[in-house]
Parts: sequence; structure tokens; C-alpha cells
Amino acid sequence: MPGACPLATHIVLEWIGQPYEIQAVPRDELKQPAFLALNPVGSVPVLVDGGLVLTQSAAILEYLAEKHPQAKLMPEGLSGRADTRRWLGFINADLHKAFGLVFGKGAFSSDAACQEQIAAGGIAKAVQLFGIIDEQLEGKEWVTGERSIVDPYLYTVTSWAHKLKIDLSGQQNLQAFYDRMNADPGVQAALKAQGLQ
Repeated sequence: MPGACPLATHIVLEWIGQPYEIQAVPRDELKQPAFLALNPVGSVPVLVDGGLVLTQSAAILEYLAEKHPQAKLMPEGLSGRADTRRWLGFINADLHKAFGLVFGKGAFSSDAACQEQIAAGGIAKAVQLFGIIDEQLEGKEWVTGERSIVDPYLYTVTSWAHKLKIDLSGQQNLQAFYDRMNADPGVQAALKAQGLQ
């Protein structure tokens, strides 16, 4: 699903630099028995690594970082790992969830006016949360100060804001981060592979 949350995993795989294969999953296949056997929730991403089948973006990103420590996408120290997990959780459980109200508004109401209110609430919450990230990025190139698994996830969610034309004006740190990520060779390779360039 080009541009959806698996983009973060795709970027991390590029940064790791080891061979991998991606598989496109059309939306109509998400609820089919073959895919539900991999992920009963019927959502992407799903990582298959040998006999391991892993779902949930945060779990997949942590797994990849820990399996490939040479990529240095998870700090070695306890406090650094905790901080990385904090910001990963913030993006996954708060920021991504706000977009769930926008993209999944139909799951909450069948009334069109109510759906638009739900989406507007999600956008307002996302803007507030992006403001927190913008402050965190002050004086930093990366969310935690070092490149980590947090950054591709933030990039992916920020790309949704751009696609939806959400007004993030005044958040210069976030925009500078997004521009740096856009110029990154791993990001470019993932975007190209997903047909987004």
C-alpha cells in the first residue's frame, strides 16, 4: 500500500542495507483469508523473516533495529533506547492514531456530517502533536538527536499531512526534517520502489 505506514519499514530496510523483498498488498486483499492468516487484524505492515511473522509497525521497526545493530538505528544505552521507544510510541499511539480519525472516519459514523467532524478533530489533534515534535526537533537533525527508527515513521506520517494539505506553517523544524528526509538516498529508494516518485 504505497505511502501507508509500511513506508517507514521500507525506509529502515533501505538504511540497513541488507537484501529484502517487498510485496504489494491491494486494499481488497487485506480481508482475504490468505492475508488474514498472516495478520488477523487485516492491516499492513507484515514482516516475514524466516519462520517469524511480525505485525505492528513499532514492533517491526524495533525488531529490525535490534537484528541489525550495525545500522545504529537504536541506541546502545538504556536511556537512549527508552527515549527512542518514547518517541516511537508517541508517533505510533498518538500521531498515527489522529490520522486514523481522518482516514477511517467511516468506521466511527455513517453520517456524513459526523464523519467530517471526526476527521476535523483528527486533523486538529495531529497539528497539535506535530507542534510537540517541532519543539523536539529544535536544534536537532533527528527526533532523538541521532538517526533512529523514529525518523522514518515521523517522515511517513508527515507525508500524510502534506498529501492532505494540512497547514503546518510555522513548524520550521518539522519542515527542515521533512526536507532532509526527502533528500535521503534510502528514502528516495523506498519512494521509488513504491511508485511514489
